[in-house]
Amino acid sequence: MATINKDMSIGQVLNLDRSTASIFISHGMHCLGCPHATAESLQDACAVHGADVDALVEKLNAHVEAKA
Repeated sequence: MATINKDMSIGQVLNLDRSTASIFISHGMHCLGCPHATAESLQDACAVHGADVDALVEKLNAHVEAKA
């Protein structure tokens, strides 16, 4: 499975693993279906939502790796 990075969009991550939705929600990103979810990077989304992109990417990768 691909490693998630901060240049990916929320939509790309959700396409890799739908169960990551709860992680986005826990980081204050509730609009997973909005147009920005497919257009902006995780880094940009975190900047808008006041979230730590490094912490988010770390949690997402740990979640995906634990399922492998």
